[in-house]
Amino acid sequence: MPHTVTLTNARVVTPDGVHDGWLRVADGRVRDLGSGEAPAGPTHDADGGWVVPGLVDTHVHGGAGHAFPEADPEGVREIVAFNRAHGVTSMVGGLVAATPEDTLRQVAALAELCESGELAGVYLEGPFIARSKCGAHDPALLRDPDTAEFDRWLKAGRGHVRMVTVAPELPGATELIRAAVSHGVVAAVGHTEASYEQTRAAFDAGATVATHLYNAMRPLNHRDPGPIAASLEDERVSVELIVDNVHVHPGAAKLVFAAAGAGRVSLVTDAMSATGLGDGEYTLGDLRVRVSGGQARLVDTGAIASSTIVLPQAVRNAVEGLGVDVPDAVRSASSVPAAALGGLDGAGRIEAGGRADLVVLDADLAVSRVMFRGAWV
Repeated sequence: MPHTVTLTNARVVTPDGVHDGWLRVADGRVRDLGSGEAPAGPTHDADGGWVVPGLVDTHVHGGAGHAFPEADPEGVREIVAFNRAHGVTSMVGGLVAATPEDTLRQVAALAELCESGELAGVYLEGPFIARSKCGAHDPALLRDPDTAEFDRWLKAGRGHVRMVTVAPELPGATELIRAAVSHGVVAAVGHTEASYEQTRAAFDAGATVATHLYNAMRPLNHRDPGPIAASLEDERVSVELIVDNVHVHPGAAKLVFAAAGAGRVSLVTDAMSATGLGDGEYTLGDLRVRVSGGQARLVDTGAIASSTIVLPQAVRNAVEGLGVDVPDAVRSASSVPAAALGGLDGAGRIEAGGRADLVVLDADLAVSRVMFRGAWV
């Protein structure tokens, strides 16, 4: 049940900056913020720590031994509960390339979990991506963009399809991007061999996200800048970044923050079912994955296959390893990804009247308490 409680002795990260003082929650909402003496009633001492918005992961495929492509409602609930306990209060269910029939089944199943409030939407990373940059997607399941298939997704998703990744160089990509945007679905550029010019054309057609920048895309070259340069320079574009110290070297990650600014960097995990479980063998879609030392790689090719972190770890890595200040790192894991997907009904923001999805971080940026819709998790 929602609490009436005032969080005191807190450093609150809001859209406008950092507020030192207290924050009052009632009936599942943030009622007000202030400084000085706290209002009468129950309190929770944040002990000088950070109170930040519930984090928002817009690119995640699973965790706690389950994966969204399995389309199992109980498994999805366990993924959500695992993430929520770690401070991720909003997430989008990420699917990978599958057959047309399986994709429709998965979208329909996840749409039900959206309607019950477990998920904030459905994300299709495949199948409209480049075979040469397939990463941990089965190349046999990839296909050219098809607006008729996309329309079937929309019907199955009942308004809950939030984002689709497209390789701009594929036949039909521009039409697919325009179709997505016309239906309120975010088009992302990724898993691609696109040139700089092709990527810019995709953004002009309405794409607004770069899928896990650097990974599974044509590399940056001074005479062939490709999608990386096109994404970093375009103020209309949010760039996803996996800061797990595996997918992207810290030096390359620093370049993204310097070039795009924290206001356009969207921290994501791309996490898989192994997250929270440790080393061993798992599956991603139909592909076998081996996790060793926290690194997930395809058994057959050795390619990196998702991550095994939860989003607060990315925040901590950005602060400790990249020198990003805490408020900026927090926003890159909350309000920025939420805004990239259309706001997600006010997720990722602390403001009077807004929903009380809150995370209390201690001095080491470890999660100490999580509140979801006004109730402690």
